[in-house]
This record gives sequence, C-alpha cells and structure tokens, in this order.
Amino acid sequence: MTLEADCPLKMYEEHHDLADYQSGVPRWCSGCGDNAILTAMQRLCRDHNLRPEKTAFISGIGCSSRLPHYMRAYGFHSIHGRALPVAEGVKMARPDLDVFVVTGDGDCCSIGSAHWIHALRYNMNLTVVLHDNHVYGLTKKQASPTSPRGLKSNTTPRGAYLEALNPLTVTLGVQNVSFVAQAVDWIPETLYDILDAAFRHRGLSFVRVIQRCSEFLPKLFDPWLRDPQKVQLLTHEGALKPSAGLAAVYKNQLDHDPADMNRAREIASLEDPIPVGILYRNPDVPCYEDLRLSDKVRNAETIRAGLEAEFDRFTVWPGGKRTQRGRAQGGNADDANGSDG
Repeated sequence: MTLEADCPLKMYEEHHDLADYQSGVPRWCSGCGDNAILTAMQRLCRDHNLRPEKTAFISGIGCSSRLPHYMRAYGFHSIHGRALPVAEGVKMARPDLDVFVVTGDGDCCSIGSAHWIHALRYNMNLTVVLHDNHVYGLTKKQASPTSPRGLKSNTTPRGAYLEALNPLTVTLGVQNVSFVAQAVDWIPETLYDILDAAFRHRGLSFVRVIQRCSEFLPKLFDPWLRDPQKVQLLTHEGALKPSAGLAAVYKNQLDHDPADMNRAREIASLEDPIPVGILYRNPDVPCYEDLRLSDKVRNAETIRAGLEAEFDRFTVWPGGKRTQRGRAQGGNADDANGSDG
C-alpha cells in the first residue's frame, strides 16, 4: 500500500497545463539551444501529465545545468560531473519518481565521464539529456571534450589538438546500454519526439542534443542549418516518423532498425550528415533498481519501519528505561548515557 492510498483525500492536481511546469525566466543567452530543450521538456511533462511533486530534475554544473531552476518540479543542482550518481541515489530511494538528468558536454564527458560510463552499465530508469554545444559556455569559452579539432578557445589559443570525443560511439560501446538517440535544437518537432520516446523507454535513455551556443560559437552549425540535406532523419516502422511538413524539408531520411547495434555504431560515427533519431533501443536490458528490488526495499512500510527502528534506539520508556545504540540501560539519564559519574 502506498502513502497515497493511505490518504482519503487527493492532495494533488489531476491535470496540469504548460504553465504549471514553468518556473522563473530563463537567463540563457538569446538564441541558446538550451531554450529549445527546456520548451520540449515542459511540453513532455504536460503531455504526460507528470505531477510536479513526483518529478525530479538533477543537474551538474554549466549553462545546461540551470534547467532545473526553470522547471516547476523537484530539482537538485549538484556539483560538477556528479548529476548521474545523485540521480541514481534519488531513483533507488524513490523509484516512484520520474527522474530526469540534465548535463553538458563538459559536465558529463570530462569530469563526470566515469559516472557516465557506469550509469550506462547500471541502466536505471532515468532520462538523461546531454546538452552538447562543443564548448564550455558558463566559464566563457573553454575547449570541451567535444570541441572540434582546431577550435581556438581561451584554453586552446592555438587550436584544439585532439579530435573531438563522440558521445554516441562511446555510449554505444558500454555494456548494458539500452537507449541511445540524437537530436538537434533547431528541429523542435523531432527533438520533442525523441525526448518522448526516451521517457517512455524503461531503462537509462541517453539523448545527445546538439545545440547552438549563440555567444561563443554562433556560426559553428550554420552549414547544417542552411542545408537540410546535411541532416539525416532516422525513421523506423511504428516509431519516429516526421510529419509531412518536416519530411518536405528534410528529405534525407534513412530507415533504420534501432535493434541493430552494429548499424547503430556505424551511424553514430557520422558527422556529415548529422544523424537525428533513435540509434539504438533494447527494452530487454534489466534495470538495476529492479535487480535490487528497490520498490520493495523502499516502500512506505519499510521506510516507516526503518525510521521507527532508529527512533527506538534512543527511546526513553516509562520507568526510566532507555535504549541507546541497541543496548538497554536502566536507571537515570546519566546512567543511560554511559556516564562514569
């Protein structure tokens, strides 16, 4: 029996409008792709009628990680690179919550890379959105792991020496990966459809969103914006299908079976055209919280029993009897505290 079933009164709204998920005015730069991702996320919450008090957004550090501030739901702005372990802890403790993870290319792929890899292995039921603008924006144009080779920045004034890390190919190389997709911020219809499919998937859904940084890399993606043929939409039966209007503009389409891991890895390595859609999906990969039976371990009854057990360790009973750290003591309070006199 849940806590909600114990309460005879419904203490929550049954229907939510888009405004119910909006909190504050975003402080991102005009033209920043984070704005498009926020809008898609708010639409997703509305369309699934997610209860704000049963929804959590966990982020790290960076421009992207400000998103929880603009969602009317529970949020946790963690330290740099640690959004995923925090989200995993939330999900284990409260498997009934819908948990989203918001991270950036520096936050996830640099300082948080170890957590990223192991979160994929654990395959907990989380929706992870990687905002990838190829640069550190919050710290004013530092090169990130996904910065293209040759990019001149404050930390690479002569140009980045290394080839950019590809988050898709890395993710697809990890054991137990179950959902990998890619979107771009300038095609809002597909961005929403991909996030919707990611949320519906049970397991860790990893969505890389290629997004524009209007402040430090304003022209980086201009070739892809001006030429729709440089974007390849991935379609497949019974899932992602562009609308007629979108299909008329983005005619470069590929029928791809997301169950084909080898083909997914080939597509993930493409940079021109940019593949947009679901690359891989395997609903049969077990979730870690199911293996650990978190819904049984962390239900209302066991939580209450655990609290009572802790309280009983320091309970003062009638007659002066008191227990402390599981040891019964007699006499007065000084005796109970183990005082030597």
